[in-house]
Amino acid sequence: MNIEPIIAFLRDSQAWLFTLGHAVTAVFAGGHALLKKKEPRAAQVWLIICVFIPYLGPFAYFLFGINRIETRARRLREPPPDTPPPVAAPEDPPSPFASVGRSVLQIPASRGNVVRPLVNGEAAYPAMLAAIDRAERYVYLASYIFSNDHIGKRFVQALADAQQRGVAVRVLVDAIGEWYSLPRIKREMARAAIPYRRFLPPRWFPPFGYVNLRTHRKLLIADGVVGFTGGMNIGERHVMDRFGRRSADDVHFELRGPVVSELARVFIDDWQFASDEALDFTPVAEAQVGEHWCRVVPDGPNEDMDKLASVLQGAIANAERTVSIMTPYFLPERDLLVGLQTAALRGVDVRVVIPRRSNLPYVDWATRHVLPELTRKGVRIFTREPFSHAKLFAADDAYALIGTANLDPRSLRLNFELGVEVFDAGFAAQIRQMVRVSGDQELTAEALSERSLPARLRDATVALFTPYL
Repeated sequence: MNIEPIIAFLRDSQAWLFTLGHAVTAVFAGGHALLKKKEPRAAQVWLIICVFIPYLGPFAYFLFGINRIETRARRLREPPPDTPPPVAAPEDPPSPFASVGRSVLQIPASRGNVVRPLVNGEAAYPAMLAAIDRAERYVYLASYIFSNDHIGKRFVQALADAQQRGVAVRVLVDAIGEWYSLPRIKREMARAAIPYRRFLPPRWFPPFGYVNLRTHRKLLIADGVVGFTGGMNIGERHVMDRFGRRSADDVHFELRGPVVSELARVFIDDWQFASDEALDFTPVAEAQVGEHWCRVVPDGPNEDMDKLASVLQGAIANAERTVSIMTPYFLPERDLLVGLQTAALRGVDVRVVIPRRSNLPYVDWATRHVLPELTRKGVRIFTREPFSHAKLFAADDAYALIGTANLDPRSLRLNFELGVEVFDAGFAAQIRQMVRVSGDQELTAEALSERSLPARLRDATVALFTPYL
């Protein structure tokens, strides 16, 4: 019996089935990207990937491209039972920068706070550990990375000691971020019987989800009296090693006053989302302890989408003299890019400080692609060594925005982030001085244009994937 025709038929059938399967998955995934992606460039990139990379392209889109938080955002919108509204003054601060935040967030700023910068782990970690040691009622801690090193273990021990005193302890760590340190810190948490949850654990089998949508928030709240937030995760990379080096410079912030209740509210919502436990929270009636007006700005791929971006754009539009920015990753989306250029063209002294070399070379490449457009319009770009992980923004020595977000699409569209507006001239001037340190190297339009053709092609190619870098 001649079986060659049968083999040929089966081979042809397999080819047709393969092609048909790819066509179906590509149409489904590409169509979803066209309908759901707000950024046209992101939709274009995903459409190309889905069409020209059989099966793997649509599979990658299902893993990384779908914002599934939209289907569960209601759980984040519904506050836990007995959660009070933020403690806030009825009036706005006397600042032209206040109106955008109030319109976006629908809450006034709170008066009577004090915000203190803590530079690097040598200043931040002792203050945080002391707050845990003094806690009498509760300690809430959230971090993107919680390293299993000597710093991480010091925090675990402090949390365990607090729990033994009867303090209610809750720890929330991002499910991807916890893998930055192996073995994971969850083992230490389990040994100490500390309530520990992971935020959005990814699923690698159907139904897929939650690979890209991370919580990048860093929070520590003790008794509603003191709170901490900023750029620092928990780990030894932010302290000097025995050779006198650190992996990254950073700035964290200690906050006291009514704003701490707003920080606690953000943690409570995140904790309920991750654990289904509604925390019974009664804020301390904290008196006004300082002169800073503050407002918390939560942001994420849910109903809070674009709040930080809107607040940033409003602040840049209101600036009359200076805009000072420090960020470890700088990939501004088109609206923010145009806002910085427009401010510079109005005569505002716009300065952006980025690392000379970050820990992510491909982000540096994409950043170099967008810088010439800014420098040609008068935005001044400076680079700094060593690598600074700080996220700082100040305008006119009147307004500052601190928190956890980088100026890139991952922070402003994919991550759950947190910002704090501070309306205080002295504090804003302090932030501006932290951004403007002598010795930074300025990148001019001429220097950027002198890069080699292969370097410019590399940078432009990587920049195509900006929405997911």
